[in-house]
Amino acid sequence: MLFLEPTLENFQKHIAKLKKDKEPIWGTMSAQRMLEHLTESLDISMGKAGDNKLEIPLENIGKAQAFLFSEYPLPKNFKTKFLPSNTSNRNAHFQLAISEFENKWVEFENFFVKNPDFKALHPSFGNLNHKQYLALHCKHMTHHFEQFELI
Repeated sequence: MLFLEPTLENFQKHIAKLKKDKEPIWGTMSAQRMLEHLTESLDISMGKAGDNKLEIPLENIGKAQAFLFSEYPLPKNFKTKFLPSNTSNRNAHFQLAISEFENKWVEFENFFVKNPDFKALHPSFGNLNHKQYLALHCKHMTHHFEQFELI
């Protein structure tokens, strides 16, 4: 499977097709909540997501991290303990959620330029570096953009 190229311009091209009232083809997130969810995932990759804990056994980390570079997509309706089940929107308006995502992507890229050796704990994949987070974000955004028929 092909995953999105990890550039802000590429993500913006797909997000531009998203309408605030678009219903997902699976799952329960609204279009705005999905964008906020993607923004929150960028915070995790910069170590800004609070007190994350590893949710998989240590012996599974190698296999989990290898998955990031595989051709396999994230499964539909995937549930994790560390993501809130509440689906209320954080931003007052849809456009604010888009701007927040765009600003957070720029922050993410700048963060790793300044901190190239930084690793942050992801509950499902262990400690990841920039390259690993890029792979995860590509899979994750491809997953949600397919969910909303943007690709």
